[in-house]
Amino acid sequence: MNTYTQLSTQEKQAITTLGALKANGYTSKSVKDELRDNLILKLKNKENPFPEIWGYEDTVIPELERAVLSKHNINLLGLRGQAKTRIARLMVHLLDDVIPVIEGSELNDDPFQPLSYSGKKILEEKGDDTPISWWKREDRYSEKLATPDVTVADLIGDIDPIKAATDKLSYSDERVIHYGLVPRSHRGLFVINELPDLQPRIQVALFNILQEGDIQIRGFQIRLPLDIQFVFTANPEDYTNRGSIVTPLKDRIESQIITHYPKELEIGKKITKQEAKVQEAQLNQVSINDLSRSLIEQIAFEARESEFVDEKSGVSARLTISAMENLYSSAERRMLINGENNTYVRVSDMIGTIPAITGKIELVYEGEQEGAGEVAQSLLSKAIRKQFLENYPSPEKVRKSEDNPYQYVINWFGDANKVDLLNDTSYEEYKSKLDNVPTLRATVENAHKGLSEEEIYYQMEFVLHGLAEFSQLSKHALASKTTFSDLLSGMMDFSSSHFDEEDDE
Repeated sequence: MNTYTQLSTQEKQAITTLGALKANGYTSKSVKDELRDNLILKLKNKENPFPEIWGYEDTVIPELERAVLSKHNINLLGLRGQAKTRIARLMVHLLDDVIPVIEGSELNDDPFQPLSYSGKKILEEKGDDTPISWWKREDRYSEKLATPDVTVADLIGDIDPIKAATDKLSYSDERVIHYGLVPRSHRGLFVINELPDLQPRIQVALFNILQEGDIQIRGFQIRLPLDIQFVFTANPEDYTNRGSIVTPLKDRIESQIITHYPKELEIGKKITKQEAKVQEAQLNQVSINDLSRSLIEQIAFEARESEFVDEKSGVSARLTISAMENLYSSAERRMLINGENNTYVRVSDMIGTIPAITGKIELVYEGEQEGAGEVAQSLLSKAIRKQFLENYPSPEKVRKSEDNPYQYVINWFGDANKVDLLNDTSYEEYKSKLDNVPTLRATVENAHKGLSEEEIYYQMEFVLHGLAEFSQLSKHALASKTTFSDLLSGMMDFSSSHFDEEDDE
């Protein structure tokens, strides 16, 4: 006869009574023991217990595994957009596939150790014939977003006067209790997001659950040794802005794990590509190169170091995710306007990422004075400048060199020539404008071999943007187009237009 641990999920679910469960050798196991045992198995089998989490392999994940092995409740502390909730949700995969519960019991009772009145009553009446149902791992996950209006009744429970009146029960009877979210998560995983947002008096209600494992409801002399794995998430900004985790509660959470943003550009690109919800039609019709992905990720890196952006608030990974989705949509819109069947991304399409940037950054006072749009444009400019140095020689270093690869391009603009690139221009017009600049294509081909035709034109435009960021050319970005011209003449044009406006006034 097979022991319980050797049974498949289907064979377990075929067991319908307590007697059959006993006959198959089932023994009770706490949820923290489940997590620990299954993690040990995954580590021995060289399996990744937290797939799709990038950049934490040497920092957060080892700390998380140590906490699970220690059977600790966990607080994930970090700025917004650092995958705290994603990690908490992935922990459910360390639970057993299914566990037995007393069918009809109020708190998903263990057949061998029932807690609720209903579970004890069923077991007392039916003995080995007690009906058994099976609780899937996915259903054992509960999550609550902490908000100031959360009450003790929501989390722990309260007396239900309607139940008392309907069943003619005394208020001292255990059966009049309506259990909250925490007791109903017995034998499962319970997550409270943004813990500091809970009012201090509500946080106090969690003391007993974390330390003694029981609950108290309106003075009831009732002990419920709940079996729950708690995971909390918190933003360090919240400790000063909206609230704080009360000290005794912090003391009862055994492991606090600090999360962080990607430390490498490639990790950020991998996260953005995985999380961005790009439409299938866009994937089929819009081609995006690696440099565009690097530019988007670089924007987030620049924002996290910007003097105009509040570093305490952080720059969420959602910025790059939304920016990537907008970049696809920007190219798709241009394609539809021009009646084309497919298109290749352009540097000018990055203008479509500005709304994603302005909505995801919190500005300090100086940033507010500049304006969100100006700060976003500045971040994009810095990203172009940084990535230009990754792909081409520094214009500042080769400026006085005899073999300056940009000299002919700069000289051409110096002869009063300029390039107007409309944001929504057709592909043929786009190529024609760039082809007018002599040696621009050769500059790209000398720096990068084996590029496709579309990539060459993308890089040609990128070189113009790069030279402008290093003050070798003038760039005027308007709502519908970008104009490149000689640096001096561009300054003169700007000055004259400025004076004209003053004369009109």
